[in-house]
Amino acid sequence: MRIEQKVSQALARLNNDRYVLSIAVGQRADELSKGAKPLLTTNTLDMKYTDIAIEEIASGVLVVEGFEK
Repeated sequence: MRIEQKVSQALARLNNDRYVLSIAVGQRADELSKGAKPLLTTNTLDMKYTDIAIEEIASGVLVVEGFEK
């Protein structure tokens, strides 16, 4: 799936708040760069940290505080 579609799904989970999405992706990418394990079950070896973070939010395995459904 294209990254634009994943961003759209992630935005839908965050009430279309781009600011919150950018902060959440930045924080999660920082955690991943410092050694945190990805929450995805798919192969993430060739993915950038930001792409992993967006995928985690879009798929619902990473819940941003205050936006739980």
